[in-house]
Order: sequence, then structure tokens, then C-alpha cells
Amino acid sequence: MFFRAFSNETRFGIIRLLKESGPKSVSEICRELGFEQSRVSHNLKSLVACGFVYCEWKGKNRIYALDEKHIVPILRNIDRHIEKYDKRLENCGILKGRKTCKFAGSV
Repeated sequence: MFFRAFSNETRFGIIRLLKESGPKSVSEICRELGFEQSRVSHNLKSLVACGFVYCEWKGKNRIYALDEKHIVPILRNIDRHIEKYDKRLENCGILKGRKTCKFAGSV
């Protein structure tokens, strides 16, 4: 179930963006990712419900950020494993032609 949160393009993009650039409002996330506001809001709601992301009010805006204590260390570990196995995954006949997705890099 944990990795299902990453299987959606929008949620994956939001997670990557927040990891790379820190807390953002919905409008900032929309502008950076090029997604519609309703799409971003819907997926942020899921990420908040799962505990991956939290939000705080800053003036009139809700600011969304990754759970630094729990989620960010997991993402860093995933990136380390991807880097370690990147060559093997690249040469794996079963996965041939698929891109490796890193949280710190590009999809």
C-alpha cells in the first residue's frame, strides 16, 4: 500500500517537488508541475490523509510540506537503493526500456 502513493503521476510529482524545493502552496505546486488546481488539491488531500504530507495555514494560504521526520528519510533511502541498483535495473531484461524514477532527480 505504501508505494501506491507513488504510483500516481500527480502524487509522485508533488512528493518530488516538495522534497526538492520545500513547502509550497497549492498555486505554487500547480504552477511548478503544470497541473490543474483541482487535480493537485485532490491528490494533496490523499497525501495528507496518508500522513506523507502535512499542511499549515500561512496567512490565507495552506502550505504543504513533506513529513520531514518519517517520509523524507524513507525517500532518501529509496534514492540510495536506486543509485546502487541503477545499472542492474538498466540492464534487466524484464524492465528494459523503462525509466528509473528517483525522488531527487528527474522522472
